[in-house]
Amino acid sequence: MSKRLWSVFIILTLLAGTLALAEDPAPLEGKWYEIFVYSFSDSDGDGIGDLNGLRNKLDYLEYLGVDGIWLMPVSPSPSYHKYDVTDYMDIDPQYGTLDDMRALVSDCHARGIRVITDLVLNHTSTKHRWFTMACSALRMSNPSNRYVGYYNFYESAAPNRVNLFGTDWYYEEQFSGGSMPDLNLLNPLVRQEIRSIMEFWLTDIGVDGFRLDAVTSYGRDINENIEILSWINDTAKEIKPSCYIVGEAWTSLDQIARYYDSGIDSFFLFPASQAEGYIAGALNAAKPARTYVKYLLLAESKINGIIAPFLGNHDTARILGILNASSDPALLKFAHGIINMFPGSVFTYYGDEIGMSGSGNDPNKRIAMNWSEEERTIDPPGVTRARYSYPGVYEQMQDENSPLNYFRQINALKKAYPVIMTGRSQEVFLADKSCVIQRALGDDTLYIAINFDPAKTAEIPLEGNYTLAGTLLANGGEVTLESDGRLTMPPYGIALLSGQK
Repeated sequence: MSKRLWSVFIILTLLAGTLALAEDPAPLEGKWYEIFVYSFSDSDGDGIGDLNGLRNKLDYLEYLGVDGIWLMPVSPSPSYHKYDVTDYMDIDPQYGTLDDMRALVSDCHARGIRVITDLVLNHTSTKHRWFTMACSALRMSNPSNRYVGYYNFYESAAPNRVNLFGTDWYYEEQFSGGSMPDLNLLNPLVRQEIRSIMEFWLTDIGVDGFRLDAVTSYGRDINENIEILSWINDTAKEIKPSCYIVGEAWTSLDQIARYYDSGIDSFFLFPASQAEGYIAGALNAAKPARTYVKYLLLAESKINGIIAPFLGNHDTARILGILNASSDPALLKFAHGIINMFPGSVFTYYGDEIGMSGSGNDPNKRIAMNWSEEERTIDPPGVTRARYSYPGVYEQMQDENSPLNYFRQINALKKAYPVIMTGRSQEVFLADKSCVIQRALGDDTLYIAINFDPAKTAEIPLEGNYTLAGTLLANGGEVTLESDGRLTMPPYGIALLSGQK
């Protein structure tokens, strides 16, 4: 190649790089799906879900229309739930191998599906090498050993401290049971380890981010927690700027809002979930539309970042039982509809899209995914009740009115109108049982009309020029938009409108 051609090549290459950097990155907001690998799909016949079983179900994830999946912990652990990690840079043999994980991530990316994994940093297993080395050192009267400093050891008893058998030492543990000692996340040596762990998952395995477990227990108070989270966020974004991080801060809205000061992209909107949460609260209220809009605008006013609403997860009772919707599919569908009309990244727990049930102890909330009566994993140890109120996936696929296909419609509309996820809300019309909300980002505007009444049609007077962009009909019926602006909504109806008021 001549010097002149080489110079042209260099210039074009630099220009292409500049243009690539100038492009807007893909929004982090998305439609996320939480998966407990143990209970999802088995590929090797041992009855326990595994990574290759999940790979075999990627057609289903595409069918759902999700943008990303969150995997509960997949690293080696002595427990079924795997929140007590023994090796942060490996895969539990029950689930497969590191190559299986790499293949899963690659296959997901080929389908446009992002993957985030649980990163459990508050504590390890007592069987983790770091902890066993620390215990050995203390038993040999060597408290200056580096691994002792990885944890919080004391020479006196106190709440949340566990005696190290055979010594006068105690280790800190926020989650009772004695098998999950807390890491000292202020220790620079521990942070070096965490950086290596994040780099391994983000670059070697290729995941797209992390779900951070139990962030309210990281330090001694919220200020310390935020400092630790800021370091985690800065370090992860230095390794992979596009990564998405969502934290578990199981606390009040005001406290969750403070955690966003850390720079972390999202924190789960716990006030929206569970029996006392925004969604159940609105559906049970005498004035459900007013209650829903109040909560929606409150959350948006408080939070400076990407909201992460959800109906339930592996630690909470499933929404089916909370709403007593085991024989009311319209109510179940409508709950999914209105949580998904929140902006941000909505997370759906596996099986909730088909109306699975689960409450009581934790294993009951993590029962086998219901593909069909013939195709399920074994249940986790400790399950006392596994009941399925609705048909499995394959049967619901054949029913256009099933909860599953309603959920698909939600995701299809959010794909067609991403401003639902990225925009900000403003009240346009509000009555006791119906409302219209404007969702806008820049010049991109959409209007969301909702009828909360389970039995009666709503007539909403609109002033402006609108066209019907899409509907979600949990209870059947038809949405009509008259030339004079009157919008007629069937019970439990949601309509999307384009145009302007």
